[in-house]
Amino acid sequence: MLAKARTLAGELVRLRRDLHANPELGFAETRTAALVADTLNAIGGITVRTGIAKTGVVGELGSGPGPTIAIRADMDALPICETSGAPYTSRQAGVMHACGHDAHTAILLGVAHLLRERFTTEGLRGRARLLFQPSEESWDGEGKSGGLRMVEEGALDGVDAVIALHVDSTLPLGKVTLRGGWNSAAVDDFAGVLIGTGGHGASPHEGTDPVFMLIPVLTALYGIKARRIDPVEPAVLSVGVVQGGSATNVIPSEVRVEGTLRSYSEHVRQQLVVETERAFAVTKAYGGSYRLRIGRGYPASWNDPRVAGWIEQVVADYLDGDPFDHAPPSLGAEDFAYMCQVVPGAMFMLGAALNDGVVRAHHTPIFDLDERCLPIGAAILAETAARFLKGQVKL
Repeated sequence: MLAKARTLAGELVRLRRDLHANPELGFAETRTAALVADTLNAIGGITVRTGIAKTGVVGELGSGPGPTIAIRADMDALPICETSGAPYTSRQAGVMHACGHDAHTAILLGVAHLLRERFTTEGLRGRARLLFQPSEESWDGEGKSGGLRMVEEGALDGVDAVIALHVDSTLPLGKVTLRGGWNSAAVDDFAGVLIGTGGHGASPHEGTDPVFMLIPVLTALYGIKARRIDPVEPAVLSVGVVQGGSATNVIPSEVRVEGTLRSYSEHVRQQLVVETERAFAVTKAYGGSYRLRIGRGYPASWNDPRVAGWIEQVVADYLDGDPFDHAPPSLGAEDFAYMCQVVPGAMFMLGAALNDGVVRAHHTPIFDLDERCLPIGAAILAETAARFLKGQVKL
């Protein structure tokens, strides 16, 4: 499968560069979706549905009795101005594929090529469903991302397992990060306002000062992980916004404090919410008050150990030496988690670092990747799906 995938390398690079040069934000991936649908139709033998989760595309191969496996790729870009200098640099001002979703889409189109041939030559039983998902990076007006929308609209109905990958621009080519168990964290955010009376900077005693309240509130917030959460439980609270005031001699009446909450277990997730509320309530001891909104984001993602094991065996068979990077799980978030709540699933990180000494981190203007990862990713996903459909691996 890997040798066959490498014969597709030129086509996968062409597709990835086309997508990279023409990025689209979440739920606006109309050109991207059209390219995906046209490519699937050109491959042939694939039932194609468009308009799933607004701008998503679902392709399905196979028929008759047997299991169904889904393979997912996200398609959206980010609101970032590209400065990579690559010949395929974004043509859309202020929009860039800075997280590798262009590569994911090209890889899944490669999977379509490979599985189409396997269904024809090997008589695979069951179905492979290709999920080209919109808007992993953002939410619509109802606060829903593309992954949640695809689940709600039935894209995983009848699916027995789901697999996916994410390129990693900091992991060397030929390396894979894969683990059973927690793979990404739940992410929530908080937006609070500390409220006082404000007043003249020369007469602070005549009112209440939210800047003064900020100190104990921040101490309480940062003390949540240190003193309120079980130290063996992964959790993060980070403040990203502190804003208030407009003049040196004016005590403001309000100060904004906003940040993010990350966790794995649901009980810690709930505890973070409760403790954040308590931290803002410290303002009352200083004669002030507060407003607080906590927004629920993606849930934590669990890699089913059985499905992760399928992928692990394919990686071991296809990549030389010790291909596995054994880094611990991070507290990053991924809306693939919604799919893993519905059916057993697993995602792996695929090494894609350019060997040029430059750190091209995700979500930065200079992001780029080694395109030799494209056939590798397509081969691993396609072979994993094929082994499941042939009954070589089971749930």
